[in-house]
Amino acid sequence: MGYATNSTTLPSLVSKGCLVISDEFNHASIRVGVRLSGASVRTFKHNDMKDLETLLREVISQGQPRTHRPWKKILLVVEGLYSMEGTLVNLPAIIELKRKYKFYLYVDEAHSIGAMGPHGRGVVDYFGINPKDVDILMGTFTKSFGASGGYIAGSRTLVSRLRLRNHGGPYAEAIAPPVLTQIIASMGSIMGISSEDESSPEFVEFPSRAPASALPAWMDLPASLRDGSEGRERLRRLAFNARYLSRALVKLGFITEGHDDSPIVPLMLFNPGKMCLFSRMMLERKVPIAVVVVGYPATPLVTSRVRFCLSAAHTKDDIDELLRACDEIGTRLDLKHGLPKGERWSLEEVSERAVELVREG
Repeated sequence: MGYATNSTTLPSLVSKGCLVISDEFNHASIRVGVRLSGASVRTFKHNDMKDLETLLREVISQGQPRTHRPWKKILLVVEGLYSMEGTLVNLPAIIELKRKYKFYLYVDEAHSIGAMGPHGRGVVDYFGINPKDVDILMGTFTKSFGASGGYIAGSRTLVSRLRLRNHGGPYAEAIAPPVLTQIIASMGSIMGISSEDESSPEFVEFPSRAPASALPAWMDLPASLRDGSEGRERLRRLAFNARYLSRALVKLGFITEGHDDSPIVPLMLFNPGKMCLFSRMMLERKVPIAVVVVGYPATPLVTSRVRFCLSAAHTKDDIDELLRACDEIGTRLDLKHGLPKGERWSLEEVSERAVELVREG
């Protein structure tokens, strides 16, 4: 799982005398990993590149506390897609800062791998950045891959070191064969399988298909998975669902957070007392809808929210049913504080102009 991957990997990367710079909204698993490592930690305002650069200038010029010796290592840890905010990391700006200040970069792709980018390769793919520009790419197999476990991607030297130093590897049980089969099949669906030789230029450029030799001899994937067509179709459906729900909620008058292309859509409730009411009213409908409400300590006290997590399996009818429920419950609980009444769309208008909504901007 992703929690174990972060909390066991970070202590094997940094230690006393090192500095970790962390986004203020990073996941709890990252915070636990940093605490276990013994490294010093500084935080910067969420996705604020000016605050990050100011902090970088300070920690590089001042060095370690009291002694002012240079840091042994500076590691910046961010998430690709933030799980509670639905925001995307400003990766292009961070890469520019990385080239300027020479720190190491760790990107948690748990919520973005298999869901973001034209090829499903996460935020690196979404922004068109070479993965080699990121030192450590972390992800989980529990979400887009529908399995269990997690992974770390990086240079051969890094991976070899982690195999020895990361206690989550040597002391953990091996992945069960059925779970491994699910991971390989999902990865093949996202990447597509190439029949060409591994030495061809296709495998040097990013993004490339997975080599046929990477599949076990006994695994016979359907044609739609091998050529990647099913994976591409799922990515298109997920992208439509994410944009449609996010923009439709705004047009209905709700306040949402996050990026339009994020499959995580937070609808803001603000008042913690409305969390249980919203969840219960959703479940008591003729078509029950199970939603996740999030409050303190996962979020600040006055920013309670509903966290919608979309998948490619959801249809437009599913989202229309959700919007209908949100519209009715939102009126009863007084949640529509976004657009003024005169600028809001009706539920019927939102449904009829869905394609227009998705394409705008």
